[in-house]
Amino acid sequence: MKNCFHKEKKEDEAVYLRRKITLLRAISITISTVVGSGIFISPKGVLKNSGNVGMSLVIWFACGVLSMFGALSYVELGITFTKSGGTYIYLKETLGSLIAFLYLWSEFIVTGPANGAVVILAFAHYLLEHFLAPCTVPPVAVKLVALLIHYVTVALNCWSVSWSARVMNFLSFTKLTALTLIIVPGMMVLSKGHFENFQDAFDSSSLAVDKLPLAFYAGMFAYSGWGQTVYIREELVNPRRTIPLTVIMSLVVVTTGYILTNISYYTVLTTEEILTSDAVAVTFADHISKWLSLIVQVLVVLSCFGTLNGGLISGAREKFVAAREGQWPPLFSMIHIRRHTPLPAVMLQVPLLTFMVFSADLYSLLNFFSFSRWLFIALVVTGLIVHRYRHPEVPRPFKLPLFIPVIFIIICLSSVAMSLYSAPGNCSIGAAIILTGVPVYYLLIYRPMPARCRALFSYLTFKLQTLLEVVPQEIRTY
Repeated sequence: MKNCFHKEKKEDEAVYLRRKITLLRAISITISTVVGSGIFISPKGVLKNSGNVGMSLVIWFACGVLSMFGALSYVELGITFTKSGGTYIYLKETLGSLIAFLYLWSEFIVTGPANGAVVILAFAHYLLEHFLAPCTVPPVAVKLVALLIHYVTVALNCWSVSWSARVMNFLSFTKLTALTLIIVPGMMVLSKGHFENFQDAFDSSSLAVDKLPLAFYAGMFAYSGWGQTVYIREELVNPRRTIPLTVIMSLVVVTTGYILTNISYYTVLTTEEILTSDAVAVTFADHISKWLSLIVQVLVVLSCFGTLNGGLISGAREKFVAAREGQWPPLFSMIHIRRHTPLPAVMLQVPLLTFMVFSADLYSLLNFFSFSRWLFIALVVTGLIVHRYRHPEVPRPFKLPLFIPVIFIIICLSSVAMSLYSAPGNCSIGAAIILTGVPVYYLLIYRPMPARCRALFSYLTFKLQTLLEVVPQEIRTY
């Protein structure tokens, strides 16, 4: 009895990531991550690049279906493999270490920071537009406020996993409330017979086929975050049940909400008003009433905060697992001795995101990271099929019909290929950044470092470990 008690006590005091994410928390985290700046920014990008109202609604629906296909593919992988890390760990387990490292490299250098920068810039723009109206919002003020909220989010995730999850529970409610406050007034206006903005909805003269990939990217950006649960798999309670239920329930709610929200936008606002607005939700609310405008503005700000928090959670777990797998510095696989959070991995993105915020504007960032992100997501689902045929003996409690991942791969790769024609500059930059990871992999990962370099690296790791009060996890969680 004494030994058993001692063992339980030791495990309770051990340093590792606890399973604290229940089904409700997982759904809240997913909805809070998906419903963010995208639905309040992307309507402009989707409409501009699709050419007309009708095609933009088709794209919003198609993006929802495609997101479901991709998310279900991730569900199969998340149940088959027991490690956290999402895209990174699935690429490593199915297509090999080099592809996984190239994804990790591009996420660290540009994709992750750019995604976070888009969200926090949207947050700052919506917040300051209210307080400084009718004056023009100074760009420097937007950037400073954006960075402030990012640093607050980093501090929250360094402090407590439980508190971060509780915040996401609250924010998921605010996000759904924001969508409801847009949908209900829009449907009321539509019920009174205001269909004028839907006339010639599929006007072929304004359709730009070569720009459709950019419209697709803008729409998929609004749905990004659907694979949130697999990044924190080792922290989920009953993951085999939680992962599929979370994905299906979350995406049904989000897709329905997005389509109804866009219908409301088009009912109240003209095409010109949407294209000239940097804050479509606020412009919509201004047409309804001043009090609604204020409420929507506050809720949009909270929505952006939730998306930023969710992205930070998944990004940190990705680097944490990569370090544990030996493809990233070992410091980032360590956990705070009292907080039980992956503190070094959470802090990793701060410098590059700060640089991104001060170096580019919102829409250039959106196009910049979309190419590489969707290329690697397509490769993940390709890896699912490859792993099925290479390892038919592996148990798969959740197995999709083959046509679902195949359709997802074809559409993603087709859009990536078309984007090479639509935006060759951004795609070329994205491809070049990915390829810079090849020499890094062979010099630092594939081959062992010289003894002197290893000694210096170990010394620096020890000093930082002492400073941050972190240690490697003491109990295996996968």
